[in-house]
Parts: sequence; C-alpha cells; structure tokens
Amino acid sequence: MHTIINVGRSFGSGGGYVGQAIAEKLGIPFYDNELISKAAEENGYSKDLFAGGEKKRSIFSASSFFTSGRMSYLDSAYVNDDILFKAQSDVIRNIAEKGDAVIIGRCADYILRDLDCLDVFVCGPEAYRIKRLVELEGLSADEAEALMRRKDRTRETYYNYYTFGAWGVASNYDLCVDSSILGIEGTADYIIDFGRRAGKIR
Repeated sequence: MHTIINVGRSFGSGGGYVGQAIAEKLGIPFYDNELISKAAEENGYSKDLFAGGEKKRSIFSASSFFTSGRMSYLDSAYVNDDILFKAQSDVIRNIAEKGDAVIIGRCADYILRDLDCLDVFVCGPEAYRIKRLVELEGLSADEAEALMRRKDRTRETYYNYYTFGAWGVASNYDLCVDSSILGIEGTADYIIDFGRRAGKIR
C-alpha cells in the first residue's frame, strides 16, 4: 500500500505550501497543478489539458489536448468538461498506482475514494487568508478579498459538481486543520503526526 495524501484547501490558507512541506518531510513526490499537468503530458496528454486548475471548461477541439493514441473514449472530435475530468481522473489514479504521493486539489479525495488515503482540508480565517494574499501577491485588502471569494467559489463549484459532495465540509475529510494556528511547517507536522497515528502514513 502506498502513502497517498490528498490536500484540499481554501484559497489563501497556504494548503499548497503545507502539502509541499509534507512531501519534503516524508521524502515523497508532490503534485500540484503544474506537476499534475506534467504527469498528464507523460501519459500522452497535452500539457494544456489541465491548464487553469480547478474550473469547469467549455467544449474544446480534441486535437488541441490529446496526443496520438489518447482518444480511446472520445466519441467525436470535441471534448467536454466530463471527458476532461475523466482524463484527469486517469492521470491521478496513475500517480497513486505508481507510488507514494501528496496530491493538491483536483477532487483527488473523490477520485481515489476506493483507496486508503489520508484526506485533509486546510483552511483558515478570512482575515488571515486576506493578509497572506496581500503579502504574497502584493494586492490591496479589497483585491485580496475579492480574489479569495472568487477562487473559493470556483473550487467549491468544481468539487461539488464532480463529486456530488460538499467542498470544505468536515465530514468529507479525515482531518480539517486551520493553518493560521501552527503556520505552514507546524501544520505539516501536525498532519503527518495525525496520519501516522491513523495508520495512513506508512
């Protein structure tokens, strides 16, 4: 059995940084949007297939997103959101089958629900998240708040649409943690300790 840690996160909470810290501390691969796209390319998909992260898409020309030999489940020359999600699911399952991994977002907890994964959601108070965005992105407080709300809404819509679940609701995860309390490194350590105690980090 592999150690698979799926990290959902509210925007600005530093969930991606927490996931990366976990991966570094455990010495296992880390997959965020960029690296999932790279893994997709290695599996025969165009790297542009998952560009844009967790959001629903319009209909695209299949030739723009698939390299030769990767159109087995396409019925026409065009692909829609659901087919793109199927392709993404295939890539994430392939990552999990290959070995240990920390996977950020992309409904990985739902896609890998039949595996014994550690599913975590990283959150934080709005004021804390806005402050982080102001410092990291150079935004005004109003701009940071607007961006935070837009990104959270996009992630929630994407997750709920494909999983029939509820994004960020505690019952969907093994652990929900407020990153403002312990900071990035402390939150990563806490999640690792929890995962080991739960028998999900091997």
